[in-house]
Amino acid sequence: MTISRRFWVVICCALPVRYSRPVVRVGRESWTSAVVRNADWEARTMKIYIHWDMEGVSGLMIREQTWYWEDVVRPEVARKGLELITADANAAAQAAPDAGADEVIVCDAHHGGGNILLDKALKDSRVTWHGRSRGEGNGKPRWMPGLDETVDGLMLPGHHAKAGTPNAFLPHTWQLEWEDFQINGMSVGEIGIETCYAGYWDIPLILVQGDEVGCKEAEEQFPGVVTAAVKQPVDHDTCSGLEAEAGRSLTCEKVKEAIGILRTDPPDSFKPDLPMTARIRMKTELGADLACQREGVQQVDFKTVEKQLDRQCDVVKWIVDAGIE
Repeated sequence: MTISRRFWVVICCALPVRYSRPVVRVGRESWTSAVVRNADWEARTMKIYIHWDMEGVSGLMIREQTWYWEDVVRPEVARKGLELITADANAAAQAAPDAGADEVIVCDAHHGGGNILLDKALKDSRVTWHGRSRGEGNGKPRWMPGLDETVDGLMLPGHHAKAGTPNAFLPHTWQLEWEDFQINGMSVGEIGIETCYAGYWDIPLILVQGDEVGCKEAEEQFPGVVTAAVKQPVDHDTCSGLEAEAGRSLTCEKVKEAIGILRTDPPDSFKPDLPMTARIRMKTELGADLACQREGVQQVDFKTVEKQLDRQCDVVKWIVDAGIE
C-alpha cells in the first residue's frame, strides 16, 4: 500500500460494527445457499481476488527489501524484494485454481503497484494480472480493478499490522501520517480498510498472509479468516521466519484451505452499518488541517478528522480518492 506523505483520515462511528453473512448476492446465488440446496457445483464458477501488499511476503525479512524507494536502499536488495513478491504471487495464483477457483484476479497494490515482475508472472488463462492498485471499471477510474459483485472471496497476502501496533514488522496504515484509522469506532489497518471496501459487494475476507502480528490482527477482527504467518517480527525493521520456499508452501496450503472453507462455510463479509463514520487521527496538526480542506471532512480535535459515508466502498475515497465512481 502507498506510503507516500499525503494525508488521510480515519473511519469511526458511535455504533459497533455489525457483520452480515453474505447469504444473498445481487444477481447471483450465494455459496451458502448453494451448499444448503446441494446445487450442481459443476455449473457454477468461483472467482477469487488476490490483493497483494509486500511487507508480509515470504522470505522478505528487512525494511530495505520492501520500502525500496528510500534513499539508503541498495539496488540489488530492492531487486530481491521484487523477486520475492513475484514468486509468492505466482505460487498463490497457481494454488487458487488448483483448489477449484475458476477465475483469479491478482492486483499489485504495494506503493500503488509496480512490484510484481509481470514478465515473470504466471501465464494462465484463468488468471488476470493488474500491475497497479488503480485502474478502470466500466470506463471509469477505480481502486482495486476487477473487484465487484462477481467476486466470491478476497485474499490479502503480503499484509502487515496497523499503525501503532507494538512488536510488529513495519506497522502502518496507508500513510505514515495516519496514527489511527477507525470505522464506526473500530480501529483498523489496511486489512480492515480493504475488507470493508469488499464488503460493499458482500465479499468476505478469506485469507491473510503476513507476519504473526498482522495475522493475529486479522483473526481477531474477522472471525473465520484463514491466515498464513510466514515470519515473526524481530523489531520494527526486521523479521525472522520461514525460508521463502517454505513460506510459499505454507501460503499455498492456506489458499487451498480458504477456498475449501468458502465452498462449505464462508465467513461473514465486513459490512459496517450505514451511514458509516470514517475517522483518522493524524500524527500532526498539519495533517488534520490539510484533510479538512476536503469536501465534507469535519475536524474532531486538533489532530483528528472524520466524515460520514453512505457506502462502504467510500471507506478511503473521501480522503485519498481511492474507490469507485
